[in-house]
Amino acid sequence: MNHLHEIRPDLDQGIDRKELAKLRARFLQVNQGRLERAREGLSTRQQYVLTLLPLLFHVNHPLLPGYVSGNTPAGLSGFEPDPQLLAEAQRMARSFTHKARRGNTAQPIHGLFLMGSLGTLAQAEQSDMDVWVCHAPGLGEAELAELRRKCQLLVAWAASQGAEAHFFLIEPKGFVEGERNGQLSSDDCGTTQHYLLLDEFYRTAIWLGGRTPLWWLVPVYEEHNYLAYTQTLLSKRFIRAEDDVDLGHLAHIPPGEFVGAGLWQLFKGIDSPYKSLLKLLLTEAYANEHPGVRCLSLDYKQAVFANHLDLDALDPYVMVYRRIEQYLQGRGETARLELVRRSLYLKVNKKLSELGRARAGGWQRRLLQRLTEEWGWGERQLAMLDSRAQWKVRQVAAERRELVAELNHSYRFLTQFARAQNASSRADQRDLNVLGRRLYAAFERRAGKIEVINPGIAPDLAEDTLTLVQSPNRKEPGTYHWGLYNGNLGVHEWEHFSPIKRCRELLELLTWAHRNGVIDSSTRLALHPGSSDLTEFELFNLLGSLQQTITLPLETVSEIRLLQPSVAEEILLLVNVGIDPLRQHRDLNILMTTERTDSLSYAGVRENLVLTLDQVTLNSWNEVLVHRYDGEHALVRCLRDYLNSLGQHRHRPRLRVRCFCHSRAQAITQRVEEVFATVQQLLDQGLNHRYLLQVAQHTHVLELEPGQVTLATLPDHDAVLACLSEERGAYSPLHLDANALQDHDLPLVLEQGRPHCIQVFYRLFEGWAELYVLDEYNALWQQRLPLQDETHLLLPLQRFLRSVVVRRDAQLPLDSLQQASLETLYYQLLPSGNGKARSLEPRPVPSEGADRGGYDVQAILQAGAGGEVHVTLYCDQLEFSELEHGDQLYAVVARQILGRRRSAGSYRCYITDLDLSELLGEESGSTALYLRYKTELEKALNEGLEQLQAMREP
Repeated sequence: MNHLHEIRPDLDQGIDRKELAKLRARFLQVNQGRLERAREGLSTRQQYVLTLLPLLFHVNHPLLPGYVSGNTPAGLSGFEPDPQLLAEAQRMARSFTHKARRGNTAQPIHGLFLMGSLGTLAQAEQSDMDVWVCHAPGLGEAELAELRRKCQLLVAWAASQGAEAHFFLIEPKGFVEGERNGQLSSDDCGTTQHYLLLDEFYRTAIWLGGRTPLWWLVPVYEEHNYLAYTQTLLSKRFIRAEDDVDLGHLAHIPPGEFVGAGLWQLFKGIDSPYKSLLKLLLTEAYANEHPGVRCLSLDYKQAVFANHLDLDALDPYVMVYRRIEQYLQGRGETARLELVRRSLYLKVNKKLSELGRARAGGWQRRLLQRLTEEWGWGERQLAMLDSRAQWKVRQVAAERRELVAELNHSYRFLTQFARAQNASSRADQRDLNVLGRRLYAAFERRAGKIEVINPGIAPDLAEDTLTLVQSPNRKEPGTYHWGLYNGNLGVHEWEHFSPIKRCRELLELLTWAHRNGVIDSSTRLALHPGSSDLTEFELFNLLGSLQQTITLPLETVSEIRLLQPSVAEEILLLVNVGIDPLRQHRDLNILMTTERTDSLSYAGVRENLVLTLDQVTLNSWNEVLVHRYDGEHALVRCLRDYLNSLGQHRHRPRLRVRCFCHSRAQAITQRVEEVFATVQQLLDQGLNHRYLLQVAQHTHVLELEPGQVTLATLPDHDAVLACLSEERGAYSPLHLDANALQDHDLPLVLEQGRPHCIQVFYRLFEGWAELYVLDEYNALWQQRLPLQDETHLLLPLQRFLRSVVVRRDAQLPLDSLQQASLETLYYQLLPSGNGKARSLEPRPVPSEGADRGGYDVQAILQAGAGGEVHVTLYCDQLEFSELEHGDQLYAVVARQILGRRRSAGSYRCYITDLDLSELLGEESGSTALYLRYKTELEKALNEGLEQLQAMREP
């Protein structure tokens, strides 16, 4: 220990130049010690880089690294290379010679400083060199461009010597005024920090050459008077301006900087928590002292002024630890302090257990040894930390809980501090929101989400050998679960061990193991499939599919993505995992020999071979989610949810479908891919499509609207017709899956759907006929009627449809009438009679000239109280109302119709015109709606007619 007295250069008592020189010498003494420590931790070639840097900025020589041109700013203030340095340069370039500068030659490079972990307890082989290049003000853009180019060339040269170097150009006056062109260290958070970055600079920077910091010479008690104090030093010539570089003071740190620094360290801590934890806790300790913050650089300066020059005590990381220790002990938070100690130990990465004692000593190891003895750590604690490279799932999961709790604590502290101090700008609040989402994506638990257990805790969780077991779930009789065990365990041997992880479903377990690196390409797996049909072949392919879909390591999520809701990026659908669908059916012979091979309606018994789907999703926030669909409607529920997850985004995830079951895997894969591809293409067209999909005995109708997809599962043809008959407000294309309604005539009809017209289809049978109408919106109407001949079948319908079109046209402007009027088209399904229709042919519109005894029956519907509808009928221009005839209305009208008929016969009664204007208001109403009312009214009329005819029979 140097026993010089404490230096107090007071303005009031006079300043001694000799004392200032002694003070500068003390800082340089500490600086030299740190520089020697830095060199000690570098390789010979890395030392070579560090040694030559001052000379390379002092001269321009074509054969030396970093040469751009003779015009590049060069000349390091007050620097003269010693003979040893010149000899090093001449070994690199034999023709190099150096002439000392004479007179007032410009020296635009004011100072070189090495900032960061070099020379500290935390220096490691991979530590980089962050060099601040302080230059004169007034350099032109061309000169600055040359200097930047020189720095780029020096980065490349350093890399060739095994050193990672970064150079940052600093114009001191602009820096003091807050001017920043970009980041100022490789660990910099951008432009939101100034004073905290300066604090780190003053307590970690190693001076390499040029002017020394003016800040060194200002006592801590004068920090608040920094400008006046330094002005006095300069104006009274206690110091020369060309000897010092002024980067500013640390009298006050705005509260917003603590928010910015904390945000940055939290961001980094998500992937590298140990590295960020110390800085996070230091930021919290600082913020907790606000507004009376005494930053560590002031403690460092005070120690030098007091002549306390012990390098271990002044080590930047030791000082950080001591401040955090003081803060947490004062709060009684011993668990957090223990986590900080572990973080420091792992950051230093010098093994002190028996595992590492055979290695060489070194000052870092000795200092760390003293600290761990102070903490009371024994061999067991040291051995546990030294084996971090071998930590596996259980240790990592336990450590993760503490780290995640600490990160969440820091986020809450920052949020509360920003609110309490009104410290967050709009940019900070935005960053807080983004960070909240980043933490949510990384650590929040929710159903189906795969938990990431290793955020930078251990380098490798992969196991050499694992055993995968399906076993009965004793807590839920009749169910099973899957477990993953260490080692290669035999039958029932696994029962004596605890699993690494247990899940209800296999895919959730495998996805967890892959996402966390527990299973990698070198892991050997023993399989005990239990009651499942899982084979080693299927297991191998399942893991391969996961590796293809979730490629590790995942890229960091950009801020742009976090500002938007998460969307699926990759989706993997795995069909029939661990299940052989044909083994589930009883009559294998029928199933295997039939010619009908559609996987969704397989064989004569129409079985669905898609029994389960496991969906693995990787979204834009790097979350991995697993969802399982099973049961007879698994496929359509998965399809509906997938389409709804797309919303109205144009973005479409990459979808992979895979099946590795024993029977018909390729055919199943192709069929599921076909279904998903079809509906996605329909959805991309932007219209409100409907899609009919036949799966085994059920028909499913998916309503495909942009942003929303609904599903109806229909048990029979009647339900299908009812669904297709629902009125629509706009044209909706209808698409039938290849297997839909195969035993029915409907596919021939539905495939003809066209907008802006009414299409009538009919098929004749012995004594009866089927009528179908597709209206202008593609809604279906169907009716089965007795058949006398085509005229009596079609003409009443045509007269009704014509009246509907006339009413619709009456509501349209005249200039659009011709274009908007609906055309009516007729088709006959052939052949007539029994069997399935195979074709259809256009038919002319029925002519009213062929009407034999036609008459008009008009209905007017009006709204009543409580949702009731009142009916008034007109027959032969005579009015018949419910008000007059009550529940006998239809029988009275039927009698009127029967009395007016020219010939006897059991002809039906028809409605030829219908007015719904009061019910519809301003709406025009679809043709299908008119037809539905027509059907109900005609049913009532014909029931009345049958009663009358029954009364007349003898």
